[in-house]
Amino acid sequence: MSHSTAFVVSFSYHHYSVSINYSSEITPPSPHITMDAHHLFRRLNENGDCTQATCPVSDSIYGYRPNLAATLIFLILFAVSGIAYAVQGYLRPTTRFFTIVMVLGAISEVLGYVAKMLLWQNPFSNTGFKATIVLLTFAPAFYAAGIYYTLKHICLTFGASFSRLRPKWYTWIFISSDIFSILLQAVGGAVSSASPNLAVLSIGSDIMIAGLVTQVVTLVAFGILAADYALRVYRNRAHLNPATAALRTSLRFRLFLAALWIAYLGILVRCCYRVAELAGGWTGSNRILKEEGLFIGLDSVPVGIAAVVLNVWHPGWCFPREEEQREVNEKVEGEASDEEARV
Repeated sequence: MSHSTAFVVSFSYHHYSVSINYSSEITPPSPHITMDAHHLFRRLNENGDCTQATCPVSDSIYGYRPNLAATLIFLILFAVSGIAYAVQGYLRPTTRFFTIVMVLGAISEVLGYVAKMLLWQNPFSNTGFKATIVLLTFAPAFYAAGIYYTLKHICLTFGASFSRLRPKWYTWIFISSDIFSILLQAVGGAVSSASPNLAVLSIGSDIMIAGLVTQVVTLVAFGILAADYALRVYRNRAHLNPATAALRTSLRFRLFLAALWIAYLGILVRCCYRVAELAGGWTGSNRILKEEGLFIGLDSVPVGIAAVVLNVWHPGWCFPREEEQREVNEKVEGEASDEEARV
């Protein structure tokens, strides 16, 4: 819709006359002008004036319609993975905590990809965006908790005396830190999804970034301690726990250790990617946010691989049942304490 204005001014003096004609047409700005952060924020909470019928998909928060095939593949993958974890946890209740956190991680991923389906149906869906950003942000933290839990059992298998920390402290320290990171990410996601203005939205994003950074720091610290323990075990391989020699040399245990490192690296890569993504904010200039290929390659694939490998080489088939493990734990930790006292 345009508005026009026109007028004529004329005057004369002796034999001279002057006439001025003026005409202008004013056209309002196009609604498809590139949005700034404020417009993105309005779309986040109210969709502004944009719908699928009035705005291109590129004007949505992510700037794309999620790939349907990829979304369905990962939704099914995590659903099957969650069921498999639950079944294996029932058949081999060796590590109940591991089963619980892995199932929670799978459920969160499934719900996150269901939210992605909402964005496929409507890229401007507020519900789809908010659910996606909350669920897919903290879901891998549950997988990280499962990885942390296994280090205690690994130390007891090779020998607690080679560890710089008592085996039980790995559980308390790293899982406590992981829970803290989950809470930060959940609170940040809740604040962002319910934010009444741009300032609060930014606060929510900052809280989520803090949670992800906490998770990255925890993962790196865990990796350093795990690598240090592996090196100390290798250097003292002639003095390992003789009671677990059969388990240590078995193929299934070695494959489990390889799967654990693969899963660890996958979760670490994904967390670093999400820190970079959120640090760019919700503006149209955040190219990481706008590239679905990066999300699939650095989030969906690494987390999916972690979920699969720890399902195929489940730790429940490597370690004794909980009652037996408790007796072994007490005996090994007691021997470690005696050795420390002698030193």
